[in-house]
Amino acid sequence: MDPTQTTLIELRDAIAGKQCSAQEATRAYLDRIDTHNESLNAFRDRMTDYALDRAKAVDEGRVTGKLAGVPIAIKDCMCHTEGTTACSSRMLEHYRSPFVATAVRKLEDEGAVILGKTNMDEFAMGSSTENSAFGVSRNPWDMSRVPGGSSGGSTAAMAADLAAGALGSDTGGSIRQPAAITGLVGFKPTYGRISRSGLIAFASSLDQIGPVTHTLADSALLCQVMFGKDPLDSTSADVAVDDDLYDVDGDVVIEAIDGKLRIGIASQYLDESANHPAVTAAFNEALEVYKAQGAEIVEIDLPHTEYGIPCYYIVATAECSSNLARYDGVHYGHRTSVPAPQGDNAIQHMMSHSRAEGFGDEVKRRIMLGTYALSSGYYDAYYDRALKTRRLIARDFNEAFDKCDAILCPTTTGPAFKIGDKADDPLAMYMNDIYTVTTNLAGIAGVSVPAGFAEEDGRKLPVGVQLIANAFDEKRLLRIARLYERETEHWKQRPAL
Repeated sequence: MDPTQTTLIELRDAIAGKQCSAQEATRAYLDRIDTHNESLNAFRDRMTDYALDRAKAVDEGRVTGKLAGVPIAIKDCMCHTEGTTACSSRMLEHYRSPFVATAVRKLEDEGAVILGKTNMDEFAMGSSTENSAFGVSRNPWDMSRVPGGSSGGSTAAMAADLAAGALGSDTGGSIRQPAAITGLVGFKPTYGRISRSGLIAFASSLDQIGPVTHTLADSALLCQVMFGKDPLDSTSADVAVDDDLYDVDGDVVIEAIDGKLRIGIASQYLDESANHPAVTAAFNEALEVYKAQGAEIVEIDLPHTEYGIPCYYIVATAECSSNLARYDGVHYGHRTSVPAPQGDNAIQHMMSHSRAEGFGDEVKRRIMLGTYALSSGYYDAYYDRALKTRRLIARDFNEAFDKCDAILCPTTTGPAFKIGDKADDPLAMYMNDIYTVTTNLAGIAGVSVPAGFAEEDGRKLPVGVQLIANAFDEKRLLRIARLYERETEHWKQRPAL
């Protein structure tokens, strides 16, 4: 068997059944990384020797668990003691973490083999993975196009079968958006479901780790391992984890209203003039699939959706300006080699040069926006108003979930765009997250699943649809999404490399 052409669960079972050793599987993925990473730039840092040692330990029975021998890629913002954790920034280029992020440690406790760190937009700020200090990542379906962002390295790696599963982080859609345009499942659980300990912060009230996989069952298995309260993260949720979360084929109407599945659709998500025709077609196809399976389609209203993007970019930039203040060349991060002048301004000179050299343009732009929103005289006009809007968005969802079990909508407005097309237009880039940011603002769960293809320049480019569910309702969300996955073949298709 070819270990790189299976799903995560199929590979896990093959290793457990001795059809393939963990070392054979790990070597197969490492060989594929050697072949394709130069063109894709999906991995920033490989952990070859470490991965092979872990795989050997699995084969010798010294490491066991639910993921024994399964090769996983992690985003470059998740700490690990092996190699560097750079957040794809010059600011942290040489940072070696003294600890492992809780989510990653839980995977390793169950036998996973970590292959390396994947490329990303610097400090997770971007929608294309064009903002990495270590170069642009490319979409395996069309190398001239972006893989999305900020978890574009993880999705490029998964789409090209350079890992059996991958982790991303989702602050405004950074798992779901790149998953949609690379033909993968991208799952953002409820805020607090997975510990953020060891995740380098962008916007602390929005960041959430989640999986990127080929199937919903693979994502559910990874979440089964990673979910749970963590004493190292005060914001992690002390909510029981269902023992059968991984059973995505289970009863879908559990706890459903009146024992009947109801799918909500909102007019705010259905502006055909804003969407690529393939996205509209994918949404309509998904709607028909649910109707055919007996679901009732319910119209809901999310009246504050139009304020999602401006609200998100005020809250997120305000939090990033605070979180990134620590990278000053003294407490953390790159320190300039430019000699400081003698006198009272020496420290200020050193700090300003360190930050100017260490941060890229997009990070600097967001720090300035956030600092402005939090500044005296503008706090009430911007930040305080954004927080009030955030509460209204959350209230909209709460009222919607009184009428339906999950909300169906597009994940993105279109397929992957070409590298450089939106580099000079930050507002156009920000609009890529229009269907995903409100989920983060409300702290609820969302999953993007492969939903078809658009034809552009003679190439097939994936598009996705998104399902959104109430907080801590992941089991039902995954089962509802599985109804669609089971009836379609989109998830089985992979790019030719």
